[in-house]
Amino acid sequence: MVINVLGAGLAGSEAAWQIAKRGIKVKLYEMKPLKKTPAHKSDDFCELICSNSLKASRLESAAGLLKEEMRRMGSLLMEVADGCAVPAGGALAVDRDKFSSGVTRRLREHPLIEIIEEEVKNIPSDNITVIATGPLTSDALAEKIAEMCGSPLHFFDAAAPVITAESIDMDFAFTASRYDKGGDDAYINCPMNKEEYEAFHEALVNAQRAPRHDVDVMNPKVYEGCMPVEILAQRGLDTLRFGPMKPVGLKDPKTGHRPWAVLQLRTENAEKTMYNLVGFQTNLRFPEQKRVFGMIPALHNAEYVRYGVMHRNTYLESPKLLNADYSMKENPDIFFAGQMTGVEGYMESASSGLIAGINAAGRAKGESAFILPVDTMTGALADYISNSVTKDFQPMGANLGILPALDVHIRDKKERAAAYSERAINSLERVLNGRNQE
Repeated sequence: MVINVLGAGLAGSEAAWQIAKRGIKVKLYEMKPLKKTPAHKSDDFCELICSNSLKASRLESAAGLLKEEMRRMGSLLMEVADGCAVPAGGALAVDRDKFSSGVTRRLREHPLIEIIEEEVKNIPSDNITVIATGPLTSDALAEKIAEMCGSPLHFFDAAAPVITAESIDMDFAFTASRYDKGGDDAYINCPMNKEEYEAFHEALVNAQRAPRHDVDVMNPKVYEGCMPVEILAQRGLDTLRFGPMKPVGLKDPKTGHRPWAVLQLRTENAEKTMYNLVGFQTNLRFPEQKRVFGMIPALHNAEYVRYGVMHRNTYLESPKLLNADYSMKENPDIFFAGQMTGVEGYMESASSGLIAGINAAGRAKGESAFILPVDTMTGALADYISNSVTKDFQPMGANLGILPALDVHIRDKKERAAAYSERAINSLERVLNGRNQE
């Protein structure tokens, strides 16, 4: 019995380790050092391209919670990271060379892992396979993945911010659908009067934007379908009022009249703990997003789980294609892991590899799927990529907003985060203890 793992990045390396740890042989394919992308410098696995920080350490944070869950599930990457940590205040940062070399050494030394240094151009059909080739997947393999999935890999150039539901000030908002179609709670509407709107418009067109080198934000052929809201606003004072902020078909129950302008918020998940700003794709700097969008009365205290971004990325339309164990719905012998699934971040990718690896091994042994509860961070990420209800699926990193709401409302932000983490760890321990007793 052999399981193929394609790609030795963070997700693929973790998946290979989890499979081998369960006594199953692994063929780990990696195109380095024979072929590298411009972003790659090292011949080792798990190369950290952008930063050596793995985000916050404290358990009372989304990033810290995710890492602690991974530790408790026996993550190789967390073991190596903890062993080569460098001072970074409240974050876990690593010596990136020691981290990559440490993971590489552990994988090469494992007797059940065979390293095959070659570029994979076709998806193996002889064994269970975990595809973890990341956003830098070679063109040949990306084409095969697209064929198997029945559609091109999804590219996006701009994404709207996402905020927590509890941070929306409903004293300045109301729930309704345009022309009362789609249910009263389909959207949260954030109205503005003429004075508020014009002040917001002026701030928006003059706000600072993030520099972009990989895309042309002014190219209408590229961006007409997802035009950054600040670029759209430059076309005229009323452009937004006839676009993403049109008030037509809406009546503010507090005034009985149609607002001058309205920003609609659409739910990101079935639990309705997160909402995205509809039509507000943006390239503004993160502090500017908080400042300018905070001028909308209902958003003056908004907490952002994801700021709007503009960049090119490659990922699957996972809710249509993948289960919560990261297997394909149409072909359960094929698993995906890493950023290609729509998780965003170093350890988020590694966590998906951990779950995909456990489940690939379990499938080979005829075991039932290992799916964590959604009140754990690892389980919530898996649920997001497999069950997201949003029509415009976009990558998501670990954040407390994707967890189900607590049974009680806790006003203090730190205490609320601690409660989320305590619930998650207790839930995870119940699952792990149950598996150990089987």
